[in-house]
Amino acid sequence: MQCCSCACNEPAACWMALRVKSRHEFITNAELARKGIETFLPTITKLRQWKDRKKMVEFPLFSGYLFVHSPVDPDARVAVLKARGAVNIISYGGGSPAVVSDDEINALRLIMESGQQIDIYPHLHEGDRIRVTKGALKGAEGMLISKESNHVFVVNVEILSRSVGVKILADEVEKV
Repeated sequence: MQCCSCACNEPAACWMALRVKSRHEFITNAELARKGIETFLPTITKLRQWKDRKKMVEFPLFSGYLFVHSPVDPDARVAVLKARGAVNIISYGGGSPAVVSDDEINALRLIMESGQQIDIYPHLHEGDRIRVTKGALKGAEGMLISKESNHVFVVNVEILSRSVGVKILADEVEKV
């Protein structure tokens, strides 16, 4: 049985979202790679300023999460969860891991490789109530009517209830 549409030919190998301890994304990712477990940790580079200097620093795109491509059998899950910093594999109510689609992973990879400016979006849908958090309209509340006028390509990562987009000032709104 194969649960994903990739060409890995592993029985029941799927992409899953792994929750990790705070600021352990890189540590857990490296340990899983040493164990031979395929991972995907999308990152962004931001300018950080300290008192005495400025520096470009790499941060995980989804703080507290990384993606693991592994069989869903209990032994493989235990191997993943034994990695330093691993907390749990995101799952549905019955305890079986929630699968992240290959399409979502491939779209995220394409966005990461594009070199475009990346913004992180709250998981919004048309009709959601939103609040403006920055700019001249700060504090105004309203409804999200159309995203198309913003000329944005958005990839929803359903399992994390988050979305990623390219070229928009998304940090100016929040879901109410």
